[in-house]
Amino acid sequence: MHFQKSLSLPTQRQGLHDITGIVSETVSSSHVRLGLCTLFIRHTSASLLIQENADPTARGDLERFLARLVPEGDPLFRHVAEGPDDMPAHVRSALTQTSLAIPVTLGRLALGTWQGIYLWEHRRNGSAREVLVHVNGEDWESAGD
Repeated sequence: MHFQKSLSLPTQRQGLHDITGIVSETVSSSHVRLGLCTLFIRHTSASLLIQENADPTARGDLERFLARLVPEGDPLFRHVAEGPDDMPAHVRSALTQTSLAIPVTLGRLALGTWQGIYLWEHRRNGSAREVLVHVNGEDWESAGD
């Protein structure tokens, strides 16, 4: 069984945005009991990440580290037509992930206790972002076969 849905996720600001809830709801609506959920972000200046969801200081530390690693205004960057945050956003996206694969067990994402799914917006002002969710596997009805 295959299930696919596109999620439109608005981001208001740069940083990590928790999308665990909406992805979990989407997996639940797929009726897949056992399988795999693949997430793909259809952008080059945002990315996806599985990260700690208990202590927000961990996320803040990640955001500050990546900003230090790839600073805005670096004279190395020539691609500045869309602003000083554009090329750093592309580099940050290249260093992180544009897709994730998460097992589905008993109709739920098999995330660890302290894991959450985050859309990492790398542009300062955010944007409407599209994440494609694809769930494939065995549904509840065929589980007894």
